[in-house]
Amino acid sequence: MLDQLPILINPASFCERGKELEGTFKISELTRLSDSLLDSSGLVEAKFSFYKEGRVPTIQGEIKANLVLECQSCLDKVIYPIDRKIKLGVVLNMEQADRLASDCEPLLLSDEKISLVALIEDELLLAVPDFPRHQYDCVELDDGETIAIENAQNEQVNSNNPFSVLAKLKNTGD
Repeated sequence: MLDQLPILINPASFCERGKELEGTFKISELTRLSDSLLDSSGLVEAKFSFYKEGRVPTIQGEIKANLVLECQSCLDKVIYPIDRKIKLGVVLNMEQADRLASDCEPLLLSDEKISLVALIEDELLLAVPDFPRHQYDCVELDDGETIAIENAQNEQVNSNNPFSVLAKLKNTGD
């Protein structure tokens, strides 16, 4: 098992040899991800196993990180833990991708080597929520605003109910 993550890998060769990789690197090295973070300090931990599942080269791994995002409710920082498990089948075309097992995502190779850092960054970008928020209600409002929000939520629930018209008829007696 390699303790340091290489920048470029040859997935087909690694799968033939049954390689395992494990290591860490700085979140600040992930330029596309760093743009959406409040703080790009910290580490990403990654562990990968390369093997063949039948005739399909397969990469199975786990990526862990604690990302500092901006809460979309209060605009304060929120720490978002990621523990993402992945299973990728290495394919050369879409026909092979269609034949993969249902628990396996395709990794379409256009070149012999791929960037492991870019692969990890792609997986982290997929794991980041579109609208990160705290687990608790982080916006404090006065009583008038709270009532207005609750009424708006109740109206939305009622307007989405297909039987709301029947409820009105029942109340009016028509």
